[in-house]
Amino acid sequence: MSENTSNGQASGEPTRRDFLYLTTGMAGAVGAVAVAWPFIDQMRPDASTLALASIEVNVAALQPGMSLTVKWRGKPVFIRNRTPKEVEEANAVALSDLKDPIARNANLGADAEASSIDRSAGAGKENWIVMIGSCTHLGCVPLGQAGEFGGWFCPCHGSHYDTAGRIRKGPAPQNLAIPTFAFTSDTVITIG
Repeated sequence: MSENTSNGQASGEPTRRDFLYLTTGMAGAVGAVAVAWPFIDQMRPDASTLALASIEVNVAALQPGMSLTVKWRGKPVFIRNRTPKEVEEANAVALSDLKDPIARNANLGADAEASSIDRSAGAGKENWIVMIGSCTHLGCVPLGQAGEFGGWFCPCHGSHYDTAGRIRKGPAPQNLAIPTFAFTSDTVITIG
């Protein structure tokens, strides 16, 4: 024999009121999500930002001594295939002679010495250098293969960078920044 409640149903069984509570709660939750979704969705980056998140650059045509400028995230990026002489000259510079002796290489994961190798693509590819082409003084775009050190020269205020993108003379406080990049094949660099 089952226990009767005041409404005539056995205890423990769902009632019509329980169903209405559950249905109302579900409708409220769906409504809250529908109201909140536009606010959550607007925080995502738009398609143009996602498209610029990383780029692939084919550098097969760049012979030693040649440079290429590409656009990434709205900024110019300098890619240079340095000659053995340029690499040797850059490596010969004493770190104590540098205005900014820190590499700031995103590929290394931390700040390192600003030696030519720490700023390059790394083992076996020391001749390749990839840098964001914005002067660290006021954000101007330096001219390539110019200046007193054969690297980049910012004509706006006179900053001189060497072939490793290190500031050597002028008002710029830091070396040209190095973005995250990797060689995905012998001739393709992925930036970002």
